[in-house]
Amino acid sequence: MAAGLGLLALPPSEFWRMTPKEIDAALRGRFGSMLHNAVPTRSELDQLMQLFPDG
Repeated sequence: MAAGLGLLALPPSEFWRMTPKEIDAALRGRFGSMLHNAVPTRSELDQLMQLFPDG
């Protein structure tokens, strides 16, 4: 949220309509490919989901 609302200065309604891929593309367009490593791999995401379950 901080990246979308703060760094990209998106209005909340626009931010919440965007998909994660669209937010990633917007951040890459604004800041370049240095953000490439910020996207977790599937195994990292699985680990996070086990550590912090939604239920």
